[in-house]
Amino acid sequence: MALLGAGAGLGLVLVMAGLRPTASAPPRRRQLLSGLRRDRLVGRLGLAAGAGVVLGALTGWPVAAVLAGAGGYALPALLAGRGERTRQVARTEAIAGWAEMLRDTLSAAAGLEQAILATAPVAPVPIRIEVLALAERLGNERLIPALRQFATELADPTGDLVVAALVLASGNEARRLAELLTSLATAARDQAAMQLRVEAGRARIRTSSRVVVGATLTFAGGLIILNRSFLSPFGTPVGQFMLGVIGLLFTGAFVWLARLGRPTVPERFLAAQTTVAP
Repeated sequence: MALLGAGAGLGLVLVMAGLRPTASAPPRRRQLLSGLRRDRLVGRLGLAAGAGVVLGALTGWPVAAVLAGAGGYALPALLAGRGERTRQVARTEAIAGWAEMLRDTLSAAAGLEQAILATAPVAPVPIRIEVLALAERLGNERLIPALRQFATELADPTGDLVVAALVLASGNEARRLAELLTSLATAARDQAAMQLRVEAGRARIRTSSRVVVGATLTFAGGLIILNRSFLSPFGTPVGQFMLGVIGLLFTGAFVWLARLGRPTVPERFLAAQTTVAP
C-alpha cells in the first residue's frame, strides 16, 4: 500500500512536469522563482494523492480516501513549524538590508536603475532571486511596471513600502530618497524584532496544536490497522455520510487550532495596484 501511494504521488509529479510549457520560457531567475512555488504545490499534491490512495486501499471507503487526500494536502501548512516564520523574519531583515544597499549606492550619485542593477548580485540571500529577476526585467520593461511586478513576487508588506518609495522616486515625486530608505530599513528591522517576540509567545500554542493533531491521527490510524471491526459501521452508506461529517468537524477544529498559532499578516497595500499602468 505504501508503494502504491508513493507511485501515485510520483505519477502526479511526472504528469505535471510533462504539462509544463517549454516554449517562451521566462528568464532563468524568474523561472527559478516560479519553480520553487510550483515544486511546493506539486509536493503537496503528490502527498495528497499518496495519502488518498493508501487509505482508500486499506479501508475501501471513498470518503476516507477523500479526507486523507485533503489532509495530505493541508497538513504541511497546518503543521508548519518555526521554520516558515523564521524565513519570513529573515525576508523582512533582507528587505531592510537591500534598502540600505540602495541608499548607499544612490549616495554615490548613481541613478535608481543603476543602483538596482549594481545591488542585485549582492542582495541578501532571502530575496536575491526576486532582486535578480527585477534586474533582468529592467532590460525589457520600464522601471515602474518592473517594480510593481517585483512587489508582487516579494508578497511582503515591508517590501511594498520600499517599492512605493522607489516608484515615487522614479517619478521625481520623492525628495531625499536616501533618508526615506534609511527610515524604512529601521522600521523593517523593528518589525522583524517584533515578529520574533510574537513568535516566542505563540510557540506553546503551535506545540499544543501539533500534539492534538498528531494524537488524533495516531488514534485513528491505530483503529484502522488494529481494530477494523470497531469501524465496520462506517462501511455502510449511512456510515460514510457520518464519516464525512466527522471529518469536516475535525478539519474545522484543526484549522482553528492552526490559526491560533499563526500571527496575523498585515494587508499589502500594493496588492490591488500591481496591474495598474504607470
